[in-house]
Amino acid sequence: MSTGNVSYIKDFVIVGFPGLHPRYYGFVSAVLFFIYVCTMVGNAVFFTLLIISKSLQKPVYYFLLNLAVCDVLFSTTTLPKIISRYWFHDGSISFLGCFVQMFSVHYFGTVSSYVLALMAIDRYAAICYPLRYHTIMTDRNVFILSCVAWVWSCAVPLMLVIRAYPLPFCAENTIAQCYCDHFSITSLACTDKTLYTFPALVSALIVLLGSLTIIVFSYSAIIVAVLRISSAKGTLKTFSTCSPQLIIIALFFLPRCLNYLFTNIGIKFSNDLRVVIVMLYSLLPPMINPLIYCLRTEEVKKILRRLLQNKQIGVPLQLP
Repeated sequence: MSTGNVSYIKDFVIVGFPGLHPRYYGFVSAVLFFIYVCTMVGNAVFFTLLIISKSLQKPVYYFLLNLAVCDVLFSTTTLPKIISRYWFHDGSISFLGCFVQMFSVHYFGTVSSYVLALMAIDRYAAICYPLRYHTIMTDRNVFILSCVAWVWSCAVPLMLVIRAYPLPFCAENTIAQCYCDHFSITSLACTDKTLYTFPALVSALIVLLGSLTIIVFSYSAIIVAVLRISSAKGTLKTFSTCSPQLIIIALFFLPRCLNYLFTNIGIKFSNDLRVVIVMLYSLLPPMINPLIYCLRTEEVKKILRRLLQNKQIGVPLQLP
């Protein structure tokens, strides 16, 4: 049913990688399924360790719990649909379902950015104010900050959905992306897109650059403090601990900012390259966050070794 040039779309079709040859569908779906399994298993291990070990029940790991929950929900929102697109040749998604996915994608991405900022503040307090750390980062304060991050994150995604949902859409219903996001949906609308894309760009950059500013300030202060008080060996150890986290932060924030800017200021690059970039910064952090933030830490490695040793000799599980 249509009126003029406008059609009432009942569903969208997720294309994924536009230029991908059908012979590679099986390989791509297997890679995406592997990423999804790794994300689920890695975060499940962290959830289990946090529950059974009292020594991990401290502020930094509570923030990591928020990040892990967010990573699991984000991956579950996006990956099953694109896997089915290549595995079962089913890329269709309902009109309402597409907007629900759009909200979820931007919501969990916003929560992640805020949680990363809170984790940077936690490290700043621990290293720069060690004597006051336990009075600053109490369980109550961590709970309040976490709740604020989850509640406040609703604002921008909800605004994007409310403004995009009533748009008139043309007959074209193919989403040139691996999931429904604001840019992919609004680009199909039969109206002036500037009124919708520019406010979305400003909102996204405020969220990303605001969180990134806090992170840069926190880690800069940490580096200055460590250089002042630590020996060369201590400084090297601190940098080796922080560098993987900074890599993840850079992988999360910088490609997002560049993608939003390039997309909205008219810099052209192929759809396939854009989709690859989006998938890299969307899927790699959730997969490797458990390894970088949890399984690399000495405290978690000791608990894992104790678990494996107890299992081998049949000793009942007793963790501090």
